[in-house]
Amino acid sequence: MRILLSCASEAERVYLCKALSESLHSVEATDDLRFAHYLAAQELFDALVVRVAGGPSQTGLEAALPTLARLPGRPSLVVVLDAASPADCARLLRAGADACFVEPYSVMEITERMRALSRDAPGRAGRSACEVRLDPATRELVEGAQRVELTRREYLVVECLLREANAPIARDYLIRYAWPEKEGVEPTSLNLVVLRLRRKLGACGVRTSIETVSRYGYRLCTG
Repeated sequence: MRILLSCASEAERVYLCKALSESLHSVEATDDLRFAHYLAAQELFDALVVRVAGGPSQTGLEAALPTLARLPGRPSLVVVLDAASPADCARLLRAGADACFVEPYSVMEITERMRALSRDAPGRAGRSACEVRLDPATRELVEGAQRVELTRREYLVVECLLREANAPIARDYLIRYAWPEKEGVEPTSLNLVVLRLRRKLGACGVRTSIETVSRYGYRLCTG
């Protein structure tokens, strides 16, 4: 999943970024909710995770939620709070949040809730109608009875391609998706990951392949 994280605290932002990335998510992070809104209006994300303290920050979030709920692609809105009463959470859910977690929270539970929301959202579960899928529990590509074990980076590259199976995906978008925590990643890094993937897919005898689109990027072919 592609996640946008908004968290003012640098220490917690780094922690959440690392924890969500280890759960095989592509995570982009910012310390400002208004900038997160701008980013989510420019590109599609599966979920927007907003980590706020109480008081004015919570009030500001409540006011912003109706607008965030109308973002392109309708990402799931997940709110994580320092402290909140059931009434506070109910108010945020009515304002547009899809899920509300209160300290102490579990990153594992947040991850599974986002996956559940993504499965249930109209148009998302069927985004890729092909028989190929990814298994996040085992970090494998699955095609029928065949399974191909992937590294974290390979998983993210395949996930990005699989979102628009059989359609070309731009090289720069693939790099931002698979290396969200790094800047200035050279195209050669992506080329090497694709080369490894081609070898693995060929060795396992699956029909899925990755095709180069000249001067543009790559396409995941599932036919």
